[in-house]
Amino acid sequence: MRQVFSFFAAAIFAISVFLAIIPTDANAGEKQFFNGIAGDWQGPGEIVAGKYKGTKFTCNLKGETSLENMGMNIDGYCRVGVFSQPMSANILKSGNRYRGRFLDGQTGEGMDVTSGRFSTSIFVVGLKRKKLDATMVARLDGNRKLNVTISVLVQGQLVPVIGMALGKTTRTSRLNP
Repeated sequence: MRQVFSFFAAAIFAISVFLAIIPTDANAGEKQFFNGIAGDWQGPGEIVAGKYKGTKFTCNLKGETSLENMGMNIDGYCRVGVFSQPMSANILKSGNRYRGRFLDGQTGEGMDVTSGRFSTSIFVVGLKRKKLDATMVARLDGNRKLNVTISVLVQGQLVPVIGMALGKTTRTSRLNP
């Protein structure tokens, strides 16, 4: 069950990074992205490859942002059946790079954010956990739905392992700058 939650850790971090409308102007896009993080997000996901293929889960997350510091925090939980796992993530832009962690980072039970970049309608984040390299890609469908795919690097190929579909509810929140 611990490995299932490791996959959830990757999924939740992906959500925390991708909950936004992604425009083409980088600076305006980043501000709009982090602004889009604020609020409540809910939805189902599924592990689509590996030992736990077919495992379905649901997540409830709350996002808070700081536009002045170009950063965010996400807290909440994901649930598989009767089992629930707390989830948390933070990310901050430092210079031209994104850095952050999910849970307690790769030195603990989580993952480190190693990179991030925007394009017209996609945000991609690189993740690392010990010898595991992963990529999370988010595509928005309108401004209240988000599809997230998490892939791991296996023998030079990206293999999708988690898919999620989230919907935004009504609450918004901002951290004090």
